[in-house]
Amino acid sequence: MDTLNQLMHGFAVAITPINLMWALVGCFLGTAIGVLPGIGPALTVAMLLPLTAKVEPTAALIMFAGIYYGAMYGGSTTSILMNTPGESSTMVTAMEGNLMAKNGRAGPALATAAIGSFVAGTIATVLLSLFAPVAADVALQFGPGEYFMIMLLAFTTVSAVLGSSLLRGMTALFLGLGIGLIGMDSLSGQTRYSMNVQELYDGIDIVVVAVGLFAVGEALFNAFFPQPPSTYNKLSSTHMNRSDWKRSIPAWLRGTFIGFPFGLIPAGGAEIPTFLSYATEKKLSDHKDEFGKVGAIEGVAGPEAANNSAVTATLAPLLTLGIPTSNTTAILLAAFQNYNLQPGPMLFQTSGDLVWGLLASLYIGNVMLLVLNLPAIGLWVRMLRVPTPLLYGGILIFAGLGAYGIRQSWFDLLLLFVIGLLGMVMRRFDFPTAPVIVGMILGPMAEKQLRNALSIGQGDWSLFLRQPISASILALTVAVVVIPRLLRWHAGRGSAHAQADNAA
Repeated sequence: MDTLNQLMHGFAVAITPINLMWALVGCFLGTAIGVLPGIGPALTVAMLLPLTAKVEPTAALIMFAGIYYGAMYGGSTTSILMNTPGESSTMVTAMEGNLMAKNGRAGPALATAAIGSFVAGTIATVLLSLFAPVAADVALQFGPGEYFMIMLLAFTTVSAVLGSSLLRGMTALFLGLGIGLIGMDSLSGQTRYSMNVQELYDGIDIVVVAVGLFAVGEALFNAFFPQPPSTYNKLSSTHMNRSDWKRSIPAWLRGTFIGFPFGLIPAGGAEIPTFLSYATEKKLSDHKDEFGKVGAIEGVAGPEAANNSAVTATLAPLLTLGIPTSNTTAILLAAFQNYNLQPGPMLFQTSGDLVWGLLASLYIGNVMLLVLNLPAIGLWVRMLRVPTPLLYGGILIFAGLGAYGIRQSWFDLLLLFVIGLLGMVMRRFDFPTAPVIVGMILGPMAEKQLRNALSIGQGDWSLFLRQPISASILALTVAVVVIPRLLRWHAGRGSAHAQADNAA
């Protein structure tokens, strides 16, 4: 009851006119920067920090939070309509959402993304309000070995599910791992695989790779291998029908509860749960034939829910322990310190009005984002009426601006189009591009956690089996690889026996 009373007091803080205005500004800015590839919420919040130094702390933090989760909403729009992820965590949305758009179902794809984001964000906010301290304590039980096993599970799941074959998926994954190792070693501080190119000392930016593989690769593929015009941009519906609702609701709920735990721990941000949600929906769906062909609405609903649930959950370790689990929450930590506030267990006692006002603003912000996004679906869908050459020409321009804006470097522009050519070749020969991004994001993190774990265990690899949590995750990883193949073998054996019986 004490929690409920404090939350009600937080609503009293959040619904003051000035705080509502800042929440609306944050949601609008977040949606806008989510649509534009290459900017991102972390960069936006960092740029706004000096400008908000004189703003009241509660109002400023409410706006920053709105930018954070608003970017997750906005990132799905260009992912669905133009196969251009505004955020790296919306890459999975691009896979099925863009196929739905090409087959005349951009409206339902945008609707399930917006409503799923609202549902997941609201449920995650409830969980955050009720269980944030307990959940953060659980996250403290994870050590380097557990983190490494989580990443190994992500590698295995992505490679096994996203590729047309395990070999193709693993090839793409190892390509991403190789790209992720370029630059400075996080432990020794030495540069590696940079070929003495100064621009590579800091590694290759994930936005350049994501936009290159998806947006530029898509544009180049359609330029060199034009598709029949009849398969593009025919709008058959703008709203979700009964079947869409029936398929989306379970996916929203599953995605929410997949995403929330991953937001609590520093294990790769929102990318891992979106891929795991996609893999789950592909396994459980009764419409497996739609995945990768015409676009399955579950493949949009689940990952979008997982994405927003994970983003909301990242505030739990930030507020209760002062531990940032993503780039944006690291900037938010700096924002707290900018106002002489130190996130941690004492924050709830020393700045209760601010904390509970911030949590209450998440409920309000989710409603604001739904109201902003649903009426705009018809407007966004009209983008599909733009002639294909102009559409993809615009994609190349905005992709180039986004890549150049990261470091104002011509080298990033060159990399963007080289990676775009790689994306075109991969698509031409049916290699999945998503595992490249997963390998690049998680590869350096997995390497660091593995080295830390072995250092703690003095080189003893059996430590992964001695720890109950890491051993359980390892068993799950093995099951992901082995069980589907056993089931296929069993089904094939049964089919062979049936054919032999028929022949007899």
